Amino acid sequence: MDHSRLSMPLGEAMFTQRSIRRFRPDPVPVADLELILEAAVKAPSGGNSQIARFLVVNDRDLIKEFGAVYRDAWWAKRLDSHGWTGPEDIPEADRAQFGPAMRLADDMATVPCLVFVLSVGSHQPESVLPAAQNLMLAARALGIGSVPTRIHPSVEDRFRAIFGVPQDVTLHFAIPLGYPAGRFGPTTRRPTWETGYLNTWGAPLPWTP
Repeated sequence: MDHSRLSMPLGEAMFTQRSIRRFRPDPVPVADLELILEAAVKAPSGGNSQIARFLVVNDRDLIKEFGAVYRDAWWAKRLDSHGWTGPEDIPEADRAQFGPAMRLADDMATVPCLVFVLSVGSHQPESVLPAAQNLMLAARALGIGSVPTRIHPSVEDRFRAIFGVPQDVTLHFAIPLGYPAGRFGPTTRRPTWETGYLNTWGAPLPWTP
């Protein structure tokens, strides 16, 4: 395995990584998928349990079938949180925030590749999340975009039926992968002095202006 292909400086990968929701149709090379998963499995896990599992999907028919499930899941979540059932329900003031995710819900059926991040055994999220981040950082280093997404419980049985996933395996993320139909960062985020504290909750960090 040629790890040197992940030679992008870590700082550059982290500071330019962003949620990519629009993808070009180009397929993701199998060699890149192998390297991305190699990076994912190197992540730490509690007691070195290595409970994370990765279901890679590049079959066009399966992705199309899942796309319909994901779209239903996205609107089920909006119904729970906001009472929205369709695009016409989204207030104009909220379209900038929800528009890109809504577009991905429509486009998930055509993404080049999907990786489902799952776990076996104890299903402890803290032993899975680092692997998902490793996966996405490795993808960024290869010029491949990604975004972590989740589905709604109301469609989980449909997801399991499509991909043959047993009931005792937990799904954590559905991560689309592909070359961006746009660009990576830099990104705009809250400053650290708004999100971090020193020694006690609410106490300012030394560099707080």
